[in-house]
Amino acid sequence: MTKYEEEIYHIITTSTGHLTVEQIYAALKKKYPKVVLATVYNNVNKLWKAGLIRKISVENMPDRYDRVIKHDHLVCQRCGKLEDISFHDLTASLREQMGEEFLFYDLKIFYICQDCRNSGLAG
Repeated sequence: MTKYEEEIYHIITTSTGHLTVEQIYAALKKKYPKVVLATVYNNVNKLWKAGLIRKISVENMPDRYDRVIKHDHLVCQRCGKLEDISFHDLTASLREQMGEEFLFYDLKIFYICQDCRNSGLAG
């Protein structure tokens, strides 16, 4: 891994959020002020293709990146907030229904988050 790949991997896997390339770029720029955005895009794509990070795509939003530890996501339909959620029993149920192993699944549950409900954006 190059120094940029290592640092990008570290930024993504230690983040509690789900970062866009622009957010990763801003964090990387603190350590490497001369880095360019294209370098971040290239390295994020290399890490994703290698299966070291996870890409989360939601319609009408920029892709976000996350660690590969098994978990699913809640997506606020109003503000786009993305939160982790785990359904421990879902994997076993899917395997049982399929009758075989599968590579992975990517579950996104769309809802209205508490902040949007509290601010009246839900309706």
